[in-house]
Amino acid sequence: MSTENLNEVNTAGTETGSAEQAPRVVAVSKNAGVLDVTSLVLVAVLIAAGFILNLTVGKAISAIGIGPEFIISSFCLAILLLKPNAVQSLVIGLIAATVIQLTTSVPGADFVAEGAASLVMFAFTRSALADKPVMPAIGSFVTTLISGLIFAAIAIPAKGATIELFYVMLPVIVGTAFFNAIVVQVLAAPLKKVLGR
Repeated sequence: MSTENLNEVNTAGTETGSAEQAPRVVAVSKNAGVLDVTSLVLVAVLIAAGFILNLTVGKAISAIGIGPEFIISSFCLAILLLKPNAVQSLVIGLIAATVIQLTTSVPGADFVAEGAASLVMFAFTRSALADKPVMPAIGSFVTTLISGLIFAAIAIPAKGATIELFYVMLPVIVGTAFFNAIVVQVLAAPLKKVLGR
């Protein structure tokens, strides 16, 4: 082997060794997967507002056969505005369920209902509908419907009731879903503008 060829082999080996030894650096954001303090405050304010509205406006509206659940509207808005990941969305739903325990007729059922519902709302924020103007209404309608159906599925056997109770609950669930859809659709755009999101 000539000296020239030997130099070429040594140079190639050095370059390969350098490439193999170069450490791979992956930059990870310090706040990745974490809701900041402002976001947590927003979640708290929305859910607190939903709870107060449940005790006031909700009680008045329920007299006409619709049982609005403003806390569901609140966590739908929180997920819409903050666009959290799946785990964060689930946590928001469970926080809402914890607050609902203060007034629920079936303790514990809302943890399942709102936990699942929060993931439904999360799925809508990642779907093909995410940027559509009507997504807040559609997402919150389906989310509320799922929450209500899950709650009914747990509550009916828990109370030892028959399927007839489901037929009584169904119009209330659907009416609540429509009501929440209107509330979230009306509030989503102004809140996005105010919060700059």
